[in-house]
Amino acid sequence: MPSSRPALRTIRFDPVTPARWADVERLFGPRGACAGCWCMWPRLSRAEFVKRKGDGNRRALKRIVEADERPGILAYMDGQPVGWCAVAPRETYRRLDRSRVLQPVDDQPVWSVGCFFVARPLRCRGLTVRLLREAVRFAAKRGARIVEGYPIEPRSGRTADAFAWTGFSSAFRRAGFKEALRRSETRPIMRYVIGGEVRGSRRAAGTRGRAHARSGAPGEAPAPALTRPRRPRGDARPPARAKRPRG
Repeated sequence: MPSSRPALRTIRFDPVTPARWADVERLFGPRGACAGCWCMWPRLSRAEFVKRKGDGNRRALKRIVEADERPGILAYMDGQPVGWCAVAPRETYRRLDRSRVLQPVDDQPVWSVGCFFVARPLRCRGLTVRLLREAVRFAAKRGARIVEGYPIEPRSGRTADAFAWTGFSSAFRRAGFKEALRRSETRPIMRYVIGGEVRGSRRAAGTRGRAHARSGAPGEAPAPALTRPRRPRGDARPPARAKRPRG
């Protein structure tokens, strides 16, 4: 029986500019992608997020877009927006520094992939991988040397959408990212080093496997070795009811 899912025809990718705000609204819908988030959860403290949840977050993201900060990448198919990937310098996502396991790997400047949102008919079709590759290209054009992501790595079985909004480690690997550090069994920090590689990464004690931190084209100049991670504090888990579709 033929599949009812649409084929991935030619996909176009564009950074989010003020002229594309209407496309962000169309893709995210009345729920702001998920539970009134509007991709503001990584940028705010919990108290700020709760206060702005819903239309407040929509207005906040609109101000960012209208200031031409270009906070992410949109994917289009047949002229319609079908996917989103947030990418920006790490310091943009304040919640990362409150996380016990996502503290900086070292003192090198990095860009971070904040979240994904993919239209339901195209989920689990590889669009997240393509969005990641475009995010790397976009960050490179703006001077980034390292692009970092914070996916989940499920222990087993299907992962609830509420915990999949940062993507899966398998998608990052397919896009060329390598593991740089792991302080939690299910939350690796993964990096793509543009034009080089990172060697000498450290893995937190008590976790399994081998830490990888190599990316980019083989044979190109290595980047500085990773150093000991800073002392973690706080947490960065999303609200229990906030659900994120899988990409």
